[in-house]
Amino acid sequence: MNLTTQAIVLRAVNYKESDKILTLLTRDSGKLTVTARACRKSRKQGGGVSAAAQLLVWSDVVLKEYRGRWTLSEAVTNREFRGVREDLDKMALGSYFAEVTELLAPEGVPAPELLALLLNSLYALESLDRPLPLVKAAFELRAMCLAGYAPALDRCALCGEEQPEEPRFHLREGVLHCRGCQVGDGISLPLDAGSLAAMRHIVSCPSKRLFSFRLSGPGEKRLGDAAEGFLLTQLERGFHTLDFYKQIKSH
Repeated sequence: MNLTTQAIVLRAVNYKESDKILTLLTRDSGKLTVTARACRKSRKQGGGVSAAAQLLVWSDVVLKEYRGRWTLSEAVTNREFRGVREDLDKMALGSYFAEVTELLAPEGVPAPELLALLLNSLYALESLDRPLPLVKAAFELRAMCLAGYAPALDRCALCGEEQPEEPRFHLREGVLHCRGCQVGDGISLPLDAGSLAAMRHIVSCPSKRLFSFRLSGPGEKRLGDAAEGFLLTQLERGFHTLDFYKQIKSH
């Protein structure tokens, strides 16, 4: 069986002397584990497969299936996101996006919205004039919405106030509440008018307008803390790529 589709590499692990095991997110069949043979030889020997078998590369691919195992037999690279790959901060953040996507994408089931989110986020890192923390927060919140964890941000979960003077976001419950309204156990993080408006935009806007908001100063940090904290709390795990991103940003 052959499958002709488009795919982006979410993870690449060296295997044997010259092969790689790839985790791909394909347009037509969702997440697949694929062997790329001889791709670690020279580009000339490995052909288009060598170029396509790199993390975050988006390509037209032909996959061959035999006894339940997929092999990458042909590939033509469409976009390498060089502006991401050649910048350490952006590459670290893009790798984090890929790791989150790999976790959320179902095996063998198309996930077009998640694929579009990843591609659009990489494009934003590469080509849009947006601070990296805002791109990161937008990806995190939107990814959680697509995974079924959409936060409730329209009003205070207890008193119903639509514009709390001192809004807070409860990471475990995923709800907005006033400072004086208690919402179960767990951590609540403070927001302000700007960060709350940004969160509401991210969870409800059309995908093409995801990065069309601006925020700076304390509001940017509050948005970032809330988005990251929400994702980590709901998924109940950390990400080594996120740790690496924070490490290089601290230097």
